[in-house]
Amino acid sequence: MRENGWMGSLKEKGKGEEWKGGRKGGREEGGGGRVKAVHPRKVCIEGGATQTSHHYDLRRKSLSSSSVSTTAASIAPEGGCDIDAICGAKRSRRCRSLCTARARSFPGAHYLQHELPDEVLLKIFMYVLEFDLVNVMQVCKRFSQVANDMELWKDLYQSVYEYDLPIVNPAPKVYDFVEPQNSPHDNPWKESFRMMYNALHVRPGYHEEYESHYERYRGRTILFFDTIDSAYNYAEEQLENATILIHSGVYQREFLVIDSNVTMIGAAPGNIADHVILERQSESTIMFGEGACDAYLGYVTLKFSPDIASTVPHHKHYALEVTENCSPTIDHCIIRSSSVVGAAACVSGAGAEPHIRRCDISDCENVGLYVTDYAQGIYEDNEISRNALAGIWVKNHANPIMRRNHIHRGRDVGIFTFDNGMGYFEGNDIHHNRIAGFEVKAGANPTVVKCDIHHGQTGGIYVHENGRGQFIENKIHSNNYAGVWVTSNSDPTIRKNEIYNGHQGGVYIFGEGRGLIEYNNIYGNALAGIQIRTNSNPIVRHNKIHHGQHGGIYVHEKGQGLIEENEVYSNTLAGVWITTGSMPILRRNRIHSGKQVGVYFYDNGHGTLENNDIFNHLYSGVQIRTGSNPLIKRNKIWGGQNGGILVYNGGQGVIEHNEIFDNAMAGVWIKTDSNPMLRYNKIHDGRDGGICIFNGGKGVLEENDIFRNAQAGVLISNQSHPVLRHNRIFDGQAAGIEITNNATATLEGNKIFHNKFGGLCLASGVAPALKENKIFCNQNMVEKAVNSGQCLYKISSYTSFPMHDFYRCRTCNTTDRNAICVNCIKTCHAGHQVDFIRHDRFFCDCGAGTLNNQCQLQGEPTQDTDTLYDSAAPMESHTLMVN
Repeated sequence: MRENGWMGSLKEKGKGEEWKGGRKGGREEGGGGRVKAVHPRKVCIEGGATQTSHHYDLRRKSLSSSSVSTTAASIAPEGGCDIDAICGAKRSRRCRSLCTARARSFPGAHYLQHELPDEVLLKIFMYVLEFDLVNVMQVCKRFSQVANDMELWKDLYQSVYEYDLPIVNPAPKVYDFVEPQNSPHDNPWKESFRMMYNALHVRPGYHEEYESHYERYRGRTILFFDTIDSAYNYAEEQLENATILIHSGVYQREFLVIDSNVTMIGAAPGNIADHVILERQSESTIMFGEGACDAYLGYVTLKFSPDIASTVPHHKHYALEVTENCSPTIDHCIIRSSSVVGAAACVSGAGAEPHIRRCDISDCENVGLYVTDYAQGIYEDNEISRNALAGIWVKNHANPIMRRNHIHRGRDVGIFTFDNGMGYFEGNDIHHNRIAGFEVKAGANPTVVKCDIHHGQTGGIYVHENGRGQFIENKIHSNNYAGVWVTSNSDPTIRKNEIYNGHQGGVYIFGEGRGLIEYNNIYGNALAGIQIRTNSNPIVRHNKIHHGQHGGIYVHEKGQGLIEENEVYSNTLAGVWITTGSMPILRRNRIHSGKQVGVYFYDNGHGTLENNDIFNHLYSGVQIRTGSNPLIKRNKIWGGQNGGILVYNGGQGVIEHNEIFDNAMAGVWIKTDSNPMLRYNKIHDGRDGGICIFNGGKGVLEENDIFRNAQAGVLISNQSHPVLRHNRIFDGQAAGIEITNNATATLEGNKIFHNKFGGLCLASGVAPALKENKIFCNQNMVEKAVNSGQCLYKISSYTSFPMHDFYRCRTCNTTDRNAICVNCIKTCHAGHQVDFIRHDRFFCDCGAGTLNNQCQLQGEPTQDTDTLYDSAAPMESHTLMVN
């Protein structure tokens, strides 16, 4: 079995004297509490030089009496005992024969090597130190196997290093603990002992143990010190890249400035850092400065606990301070500060590039981690929580890389970048902070990628006062306020995030905020998915905004913005609201499947709605009211259960080049003093009328194609007075244009043809202004039905309202809601007392079977509700004015 060489022995033929492991010999007293656990003897060799003899030499035999010992010594290279060489070299055949002969000559040796029980050997080996134990392993194969026992080395290891598990160093500046069964080494305790053997130990008072048991520890070349400072000073003077193990204890009043590549590791059982505590009440507990490029500090607690009675300011004092031009690794440390100013850990200055990982920076009365003044560094897998101020500050052109940190339950913001701070933040879990999870201010420009930012007691991300930043592929959810706030001339990029389940809105842009909001999935928020207000002007594109408990996008109070190529769907209220002087541009969006209106302009809402698909809403596709005056062009608007476009209550707008089709009610509604401009639209295949204008509605309709609608192509009613010019109204299932209920109109240059009931149908008392209209090739089904003696219900059923004379029958006690066509009066109600009412739109209740007498001109009666003399009025949006 080959063993790794791990301790240098004395030279058999050396020059001068050396300690094992290359340290200078001799026991030194003082030196800051340093003590060496060895009292070697010195012997003279040729040339007058001295060497330190190992106590084991006292038991060595002469060359003539021990060929094995002579052989082992002869192959040791100059400079120390090479155990690899001893254990790995093949013995010569002569050597093996000598050993066999010698074993036969001495029965005691044979018994010791071959018959003594393993348990007895183990009991003996328990009293042997590490160097002698390795020598024992060279005696024979059996001794090697027994002396390599895991428990034996574990007990020996823990008596020196105190660790519960063997420590490993798989890469530079990486120290971890490994379960023995998971180690690649056959004996990880021995391997770890070898790796750490030359370390300096800080173990106050431990030299007394060695002095009182001198014979027990004679030969061990481990250096112990009472203070960290004395060990560090010795390492600087005597060693390069030294390792210092700091054992259990509270180390106070030591001012540690590290400016070399030293490695310092806590050494204790259990949770190591809980037992190794470095603490100061003034100045920083430990400071790394120029020269500490490859320094390492791990598994300790750093505490800064200023005296509250002291008048010394502590805003520049920290538990951990990393200054210019150094790059230490801080690993598995607990970092605490009870100072109400400053921070627990501060990294500042150009060239400050630490690697801080797997540390716990929590329960501080100030900021947890502060990176400033062009500092950089890598910060990974840290626990940063319950701090009184921000978990992390990044300021003044600092540009750290922070990955996989857990930043939570702070009494302020989670991460605060400001005053031109930067940084790359990836995979962090940021939650339950009292203010925002991530705040960006005053020219800061961080990049935040794949973080989970949630359950903030206010918002998720807050960008303000000219803040910037890139927020990419994050999950932002379950925050009490908006998931993202952008305000006061800030201009971040919010891209490919999931923003959901906010207790208020998803993204809130106000106070002249800007920003690029793209490719996000925004859903399930209590208020609007995106809210834009007070002169803000973002770019919002390629987002999915859906299943909100409120509206999709809400633009108000002079909000602006370019809103394009988004999919806005399945929201509880309007897909998009535009109000109070706002003027956004909406292009190429798909706005659909909402539970109210698709796009809702009200209270002087303006803007441009262009090239959008707006469909399948429970209310209208678009509503315009109360002084709103948008430009609506080149959209496809279909599938509205309450119509395509509704303009009412003084609404205006230019509606041009749109395709409006397959709506359950009218394609366009105009009512209550509204006055829009409709031109160049195609309004077709509606399940009701094409355009319905009533209750004082006005408007100019020019150059539109209105065709294949189930009701009138244009219905004008209730004192309305629109202007229709150069429209084509054709192929309708009812009349081309119907004017009724004291309405009027100006009709000029229109073409009305191929409509089922007739081209232009006028109710009693209606006298529109007509000029150069062409009315031709209409089917005139009403006139034909009257002439053939049919009931008009035959051609209309109860979904259409042909215009003709209608009557009531006093004999049958018909009500004001009933109407009877002229042929039913002549046949079904012959001899009854009847009254002529007027020429208007109606269907025949006699033919519909709603009267007591069965119609003689129809087949089986069809039950129906009362006649309605107009198309059903559309539902107006009652969207709540919240946010």
